[in-house]
Amino acid sequence: MVALCVVLSSFSSSCTPKLVNSGKYFTTAMIQRYNVLFQRITNSMSLRIGAGSGLPSKRVSCVRLVQPISITKEDAVRDVLTALSTIIDPDFGTDIVSCGFIKDLETDLSTGQVSFRLELTTPACPVKDMFEQQAKENVAAIKWVTKVNVTVSAQPSRPLIADGVPIGLQRVSSIIAVSSCKGGVGKSTVAVNLAYSLAGMGAKVGIFDADIYGPSLPTMVNPEQRVLQMVAETKSILPTEYLGVKLVSFGFADQGSAIMRGPMVSGVINQLLTTTEWGDLDYLVVDFPPGTGDIQLTLCQIVPLTAAVIVTTPQKLAFIDVAKGVRMFSKLKVPCVAVVENMCYFDADGKRYYPFGKGSGHQVVQQFGISHLFELPIRPELSAAGDNGIPEVVQNPQGEAANAFSSLGVCVVQQCAKLRQQVATAVTYEPSIRAIRVKIPGTQEEFFLHPATVRRNDRSAQSIDEWTGEQRLRYSDIPENIEPQIIRPLGNYAATITWPDGFNQIAPFDQLQALERLVDVPEPTNENIRPTTPILVSKENTSEGQTSEHSGLTAAASLLTHAKALKAAKAT
Repeated sequence: MVALCVVLSSFSSSCTPKLVNSGKYFTTAMIQRYNVLFQRITNSMSLRIGAGSGLPSKRVSCVRLVQPISITKEDAVRDVLTALSTIIDPDFGTDIVSCGFIKDLETDLSTGQVSFRLELTTPACPVKDMFEQQAKENVAAIKWVTKVNVTVSAQPSRPLIADGVPIGLQRVSSIIAVSSCKGGVGKSTVAVNLAYSLAGMGAKVGIFDADIYGPSLPTMVNPEQRVLQMVAETKSILPTEYLGVKLVSFGFADQGSAIMRGPMVSGVINQLLTTTEWGDLDYLVVDFPPGTGDIQLTLCQIVPLTAAVIVTTPQKLAFIDVAKGVRMFSKLKVPCVAVVENMCYFDADGKRYYPFGKGSGHQVVQQFGISHLFELPIRPELSAAGDNGIPEVVQNPQGEAANAFSSLGVCVVQQCAKLRQQVATAVTYEPSIRAIRVKIPGTQEEFFLHPATVRRNDRSAQSIDEWTGEQRLRYSDIPENIEPQIIRPLGNYAATITWPDGFNQIAPFDQLQALERLVDVPEPTNENIRPTTPILVSKENTSEGQTSEHSGLTAAASLLTHAKALKAAKAT
């Protein structure tokens, strides 16, 4: 790459030299073309600029080439990544380079062109346009860049971890539960309009109506194909579709009314949800039936729910039942990301009226720490849209209700992205300090554990006799310098750790919190060994000379053994 500077002098009223393209880099090919032109100029010295166009007549009096400036491919890539690293993702609080969003970066030094792809976590990302605009502006500001080509894509639809997930759901990124635990609060209306809001943001969406006794989906949408089809070869179910959203409901099964006992209902739900060929979905919205019984527990156990949206109404009676549902999700480690207070108010005569009172939604938010509350007005159009089979967000996309559902959709997208990031990084291994880092999702607490301590405290049947409670795994069976090979998330509540002996350990977050911890831990580095040795302490304040109930070894002995292992590894 070289830099070109052209000086033009006016032969009219003033002879003040003018600097053109000063400090802007030009490509070698451009310089070659300009050199031919400049040779002609210096030979004739009679090139007029603006002749015949009404512009002031000027001639080139001097052409000066500035000393060429070289730049390597590595420098060019570094310039681009540095410019992009100033763009911060508002959800993760990290720059887009560190988030791994920059893909397929190419720099062409012969033309000054830069091209790359922004791979976001979801096609419904609410700030994708802002990212694209900022990326273009930041890279275009680099001196040697003449053109920027940016494409925006999204990560493939897939669960955070597919192990144990039914085949039909292995290409579904996030599963959202919409629940109220009380009938008649507008839960199905929220579920359907949320789904179509997400679809309007560019996501691939499906809806599963889990209410077997009173399915609402066949009334609220009007697909052409109103009967579910089955693939004879695979015995799988093909969902019906309406306006690009995939739909499954017992109401589309053409089975009439559901008159069956609880265990049979759970089996039907399991079959409909897990044997359906959902394909690639960014979000699957599950419309939960009222209650906290077998059906709800079945849904929470057979699929890895990403998050839940709670629907309530202003009355105190609604809050009592909704609180039960929030507690159920809390016990099952499903985070509730938003509360929707339906039928809150209506506007008339320039005033806002609250016919059912206030407070239920705010009470849920305050009591359970859910930070996002959305209030929906009483609108006859919203109810009529559901009865007519056309969701309100589709029928009136610029209306007040549609705007509220759009805001809810943005919240769900952002919170799901955060949760996936938190779960993915909840348990990691730091080889430079030979410690397992744990940061429980939804908390600010971060601590470190000795790998051998984690392995020795396995609670599976392979390590502990289920009948007698006798410890099968002996302390000496696990070497002090053991290191995990693979750590992966398991839902929102645990991590699976693969050890060198091939054993896959399920480590619930609650159990990890109770283990003895390393203190005075140095910052992890890229070095293999750090000279500073973490100190092992027990969660139960085990002091030197006392035996930890988890490991069977004194804290002082554990510290000494850990230090010896680090010293031996450093020596090798």
